[in-house]
Amino acid sequence: MSRPAAHTSALARATAAERRELADVLDALEPAQWEAPSLCAGWRVREVAAHMSLGFRTSLPRFALELVRAGGSLHRMTDRTARRDAAVFGPRELAGLLREHAHHPWKPPAAGPTAGLAHDVVHGLDITVALGHPRRVPEDRLRLLLDAVTPRGLRFFGVDLAGVRLCADDLDWSYGDGAPVHGQAQDLLLTLFGRRLPAGRLHGGPEGSPLPPTLVP
Repeated sequence: MSRPAAHTSALARATAAERRELADVLDALEPAQWEAPSLCAGWRVREVAAHMSLGFRTSLPRFALELVRAGGSLHRMTDRTARRDAAVFGPRELAGLLREHAHHPWKPPAAGPTAGLAHDVVHGLDITVALGHPRRVPEDRLRLLLDAVTPRGLRFFGVDLAGVRLCADDLDWSYGDGAPVHGQAQDLLLTLFGRRLPAGRLHGGPEGSPLPPTLVP
């Protein structure tokens, strides 16, 4: 198997495993946890779970129609469909959709090869970190995503790392140039995708200066 083919195969296996494991997490949640806020601003756990399966359930023409209805705004489209679908599907159904489509090849449109895995890992963390759930993303999946970070991706998510270098405490990885900001690898991944973390999960930064706004809870 060629190196690109092996990488694609590894991504597919990692994505399928992530979806199955997240389905198990969702199956074990209490009713109140489904109504709890996630790290996605304005979304409960229920909306995040509904959004995660949108790509499996929506054809390209239907996706385009939903986008037109939202005035061409991807943000408005995903928000509206997540709220709608969260009201339609129950917890068991939302978990089942992830499990049933573990091997589905969907990834965000016009995105790179790791985007499908990133979508599932980050949204899974949106749920588990917000709930204080003990699940940890396996290191091999984190490495696939952390090694794929680009300045273009940071700009897309509005992340400003000016003057800081992100350093993982639990694996050999860093990114950026400046004063070190430390944290667990999965927390740094959330930071790279524009999430605001609960207080105390990052430490360090420029001495005597505030962290960039995107790193502050």
